[in-house]
Amino acid sequence: MIIKLPDGTTSAILTNESIASLPARLKGEQVFVLTDRKVYSLYGNAFPPNEGVIVLPDGEKNKTLDTVAAAVRQLIAKGADRKSFILGIGGGIVCDITGFVASIYMRGLRFGFVPTTLLAQVDASVGGKNGVNCDGYKNMIGVFNQPEFVLCDVNMLDTLDCRQLKAGLAEVIKSALIADAELFRYLENNIASILNLDKNQLRFIVERSIAIKAQIVEADEREAGERKKLNLGHTIGHAIEKQSNNKFLHGEAVSIGMAMAAYMSARVGMLSESELKRILHLLEWAGLPLSAGIPTKKLVEAVGKDKKKHGNTVSFIFNKGIGNVEIKDISITNYEWGNKNLQL
Repeated sequence: MIIKLPDGTTSAILTNESIASLPARLKGEQVFVLTDRKVYSLYGNAFPPNEGVIVLPDGEKNKTLDTVAAAVRQLIAKGADRKSFILGIGGGIVCDITGFVASIYMRGLRFGFVPTTLLAQVDASVGGKNGVNCDGYKNMIGVFNQPEFVLCDVNMLDTLDCRQLKAGLAEVIKSALIADAELFRYLENNIASILNLDKNQLRFIVERSIAIKAQIVEADEREAGERKKLNLGHTIGHAIEKQSNNKFLHGEAVSIGMAMAAYMSARVGMLSESELKRILHLLEWAGLPLSAGIPTKKLVEAVGKDKKKHGNTVSFIFNKGIGNVEIKDISITNYEWGNKNLQL
């Protein structure tokens, strides 16, 4: 699959190759690898020949400019130059940091990803968003820049812990809710075997989710309109991550955000009660949370600092049935988010 942007930029999404194909793909390149400790311990022996490995610190709290600066210093020390290729091998945090480092080092180097989590394969590595957090606010510092390739090897998901796998399913469910009612039904019928790592089913949901995102990104790379749909569950999800001090994984926070979006959509008549129940049941069957125990008032305060707000409004994504959404600008302070004592 190739993502093609209006400026002629392309990004290859590879779902039928394994990490073992990297040496041939990167033959002749001066490669520097960015990864984390766990991935390095599991797959370091399978990394392509490289000029050096930079091991990034784990966790959302380390997705910062300090980590970026440390990685840049290591690239300088290891002799990376303008012809070097930067390869990120890891989950969403590794991909976000790698893309950002590659985009700013010496004003930009070519780069690619090998995402090792379900969430990274279906979302974080695809679409050209790269960046880091600032004071706990998600992705406030970043760039749009497409990776040369993204290699999604579903066999690497065998080493993923169950919680991370479930968190990744939140982004698959999001894709289905945005644009594919058939995928939603597929998930309803196959969630148990997907959680048991059935490879054919994993490859199907990865490829289908990427196809949905690729179509949207091709139409609107820089989120002027259509790409905002991919933020379903994210406006509230990012606020949950901030206000809980990253107690929840990204996918878990998005799950809660999608549950709230579904409730709000039902309240304004855009979603039927039966559709609301289906959404909540699928999230539960996937082992995802529906609430965070955080007062709505605190979440709205965090939404007020979200990068997607403009003035006193924020673009919020409502469910328009299952497999369709609608973008509506709503007031951050005046919109009826719910009872002020409600906890979500």
